[in-house]
Amino acid sequence: MRELTGQQVVDAIRAETEKTLEALGGYVPTLAIVRVGENVPQLSYEKGAKKRMQNFGLDVKTFVFPEDVTPEVFFQRFREINADSAIDGVLLLKPLPEQLDVRRAEQMIDPEKDLDGISPVNIARVFAGEEAGFAPCTAEAVMETLRTYEVPVHGKRAVVVGRSLVVGRTLAMLLLRDNATVTICHTQTKDLKEECKKAEILAVAAGRAKLIDRDYVSAGCVILDVGINADENGNLCGDVNPEGLSDLAAALTPVPRGIGAVTTSVLAKHLVQAAARRLL
Repeated sequence: MRELTGQQVVDAIRAETEKTLEALGGYVPTLAIVRVGENVPQLSYEKGAKKRMQNFGLDVKTFVFPEDVTPEVFFQRFREINADSAIDGVLLLKPLPEQLDVRRAEQMIDPEKDLDGISPVNIARVFAGEEAGFAPCTAEAVMETLRTYEVPVHGKRAVVVGRSLVVGRTLAMLLLRDNATVTICHTQTKDLKEECKKAEILAVAAGRAKLIDRDYVSAGCVILDVGINADENGNLCGDVNPEGLSDLAAALTPVPRGIGAVTTSVLAKHLVQAAARRLL
């Protein structure tokens, strides 16, 4: 079984972005990270995003609001961040506290700066099969992995386990755009094992530790594990149990060192693309 690690994908994305940066003639794109409160997972993602931007030679500005910020203060400032010509892309960390309407924020974000594809405009573009907008970074990280490792998608039977808008459903649309035949499943799907066994490409984003084992996998299947969970011993694990897959699956993305490592690189790629669309 081939291990599809994220580092090779990250290197390919970096090489692509370096070419675009050269065309920008020394201009350094700037990302705005907007965070409310001190949510630990958000802080972790923010740290990783900052490090990746630095590695790609990009700038970051962080805008932090207290947990109890009023809607009036937050949305006024968010509007100003969106309109700032010195900012090329905006990353809004979610969830937001209950006093802030997340849908209002999603509708307010400038689609051309919406690097994680949360605005209704960009979601609509993805579902319409257009390439103009930005897809959610995690879903696109899966597609970048398939492209980098030259896994054929055209005409293949793909099964996506997970139906969230930012991963499962969006990923299904991206696979469909590349001419896969796609089935969307979830934890409530009847005969989930049998549905998964039909897959030549199996992408799992259900958010349930080790949900998928060898009983769900057909011979030669390429498995993309999007899950990040903690197992019974507190160790990081995915939605796929890799034990017993080495003689069955053709390839598997590990957790960690897999899709998660690619996601922030996609964010960097989107930032450079946003700047290029505005300036070139």
